[in-house]
Amino acid sequence: MEKARNSSALKMVCYIMIPILVGLTVLSIMHIVFLSEFGNKKEEVNYLQTENFANNYLYFFIDKIYDCQPNRRETRFDELQDEEGEFYCYFEEESSYHNMGIGNYIKYIIVERETGKKFTNIKSNDYQEIMDNMKNQKIYWNLKDGKIETNLTYINQDNIKYNYSFNHVSYHEQEEKVLKNYDIYSFYEEDETTLASSFLLNKNVYDFMLQHKTLPIYSGIFSSIGLVMIAFYLFWAIGHQKGKEGISLNTLDRIPYEIITIICFSVIVIVLSLVMNFFDIYLPYAIVIGLVMAYFISYIASAIWGITTIKRIKSKTFWKSFLTYRILRWFYQKVQKFIEMMKQKTPTNQKIFFYYWGFIIISIVLACLLGSMVAIITLILFWLWIFYKIKQYITKQDEIKEALEKIYQGNNKVYLNESELEGGLKEMAVYINDIAGGFSNAIEESLKSERLKTELITNVSHDIKTPLTSIINYVDLLKKEDLQDEKVKEYIEILDKKSQRLKKLTEDLVEASKVSSGNVQLNLEEINLKELINQSIGEFKDRLEEKKLTIETNMTTEEIKIKADNRYLYRIIENLFSNITKYALENSRVYIDMKKERNKIEISIKNISKEKLNISSDELMQRFVRGDKSRYTEGSGLGLSIAKSLTELQGGEFDIYIDGDLFKVIMKW
Repeated sequence: MEKARNSSALKMVCYIMIPILVGLTVLSIMHIVFLSEFGNKKEEVNYLQTENFANNYLYFFIDKIYDCQPNRRETRFDELQDEEGEFYCYFEEESSYHNMGIGNYIKYIIVERETGKKFTNIKSNDYQEIMDNMKNQKIYWNLKDGKIETNLTYINQDNIKYNYSFNHVSYHEQEEKVLKNYDIYSFYEEDETTLASSFLLNKNVYDFMLQHKTLPIYSGIFSSIGLVMIAFYLFWAIGHQKGKEGISLNTLDRIPYEIITIICFSVIVIVLSLVMNFFDIYLPYAIVIGLVMAYFISYIASAIWGITTIKRIKSKTFWKSFLTYRILRWFYQKVQKFIEMMKQKTPTNQKIFFYYWGFIIISIVLACLLGSMVAIITLILFWLWIFYKIKQYITKQDEIKEALEKIYQGNNKVYLNESELEGGLKEMAVYINDIAGGFSNAIEESLKSERLKTELITNVSHDIKTPLTSIINYVDLLKKEDLQDEKVKEYIEILDKKSQRLKKLTEDLVEASKVSSGNVQLNLEEINLKELINQSIGEFKDRLEEKKLTIETNMTTEEIKIKADNRYLYRIIENLFSNITKYALENSRVYIDMKKERNKIEISIKNISKEKLNISSDELMQRFVRGDKSRYTEGSGLGLSIAKSLTELQGGEFDIYIDGDLFKVIMKW
């Protein structure tokens, strides 16, 4: 069952079968209706003796008499004269392929009783003989002195009184029964009927239906049962797809329901309107083709509308898919939001409410009193006053916005005059002044704390430096002694290393403190960066060779100079090279690139780390942090932090990038 419900192929078969079964049902009903007039007759009736043919025959003369009216005669006939010298109005019937109806095969002579004027579509020298021989024709119909002579059953003397067209036809404003003012002599030339005529088409259809009377019963029952079964299956299966739970909706199903309905039914109306124009062509086969095309286009539009309707119903989104529902829901939400806002009863909300409705009510009252000049002037002054109040409110609001922007940019010297404001704006001004004051106090406290911290670090470093110098000196004296004990020598080496490391840490700590607080005096001058880099490479040559590190440089040929402090710029480069000698992978390359683009100088230094860089670039630039996370390796963890601070103090940018084990520093000026 699940497989049948999700089968796209089975659904497609059903979609194809629906128009076929509906067509069979409609044709079966038409078949039954067409033959219903002969249901009480045991014998088969020739098409020429059917009511359909008789009505067409009679209606031809009703239409033809319209051409015999005085205002139509001048352009529609030629005057002929017979042997007796009597004149006839000769009508030339259209015989084109587009007009092959029953009228092309009816021969007639029409006599206007009042004037004796005669109208005909027969060319002859003896019209009287033709009128006398009308009764000898296979199909004829004569109307003389109000009496009918014919072999057509449905429009003979006895049955003509039941014919609606004969008894109720009128010409423009005339209410007379026009057929009764003329004598008519006519016959039908069946032998002259061409294959293209609508008459022959009707006859063939009638003969087929007459020979297969029971066919519509079986086909109607079969098609009706098939349609019911398909309808139940599709309603059960539509919306379900293989591998998906629930009802699957596509883009078409999310279009508002009113819009998709209007589009589908507009297509049907347009197609049917176009097909109606086919009936003016009088081409039976063109009419059939047009009807078939219109039928299938209308079916496709109806199918799209039906499928999306079923999907929406089954997914329980039918009402929600209406554009009207969405508009009403939006309006309802806005009303609910307004009600909730009013329930809060804040002073600002209440003021907005009363100001708005007060403006509306006063404007309506003054507008109703516009009959007097005083009311007009009052209304104009009221509007001007409202404009002034709104402009004043916006100006004060802009002042508050400007104050907030200054605070956001770090300017804490902001003050708003609270006495010039009122209501909610006054409250905001109070808060902004308090925030600005709080920021000022916080900044002062922060600066004070930084000063105290710098002083503490400087004092402690100085206090450490004095005994440390003594330790280093005594260690140097011990190293000069001729000591024989190897154990003592090892201890002295350890003391020397640790004391030197402590000295370096103390110096870095003092420098980092000064740099972070901005307590650094810069002596800016023009410095050749290429020379500085090459000089640093030379100074670190021994240490680089010891670690088997190869320096690869890629620098422009032109001189590159920047404004910087030579001492601090060298310290930056020194810290970076020191970092390379400590942490770069032995037997690897170090790349130094220098380039100038768009008046911007960029230096990049890249190396491979010997330890796994399990740390982010932001963490690596923090103080006392090293990439190996060890507290026992050489270095203080301040080198990169100092380098970054010194670069920024000299107007540059310092960034670190880590990609796996690749360590990269980029500096820009």
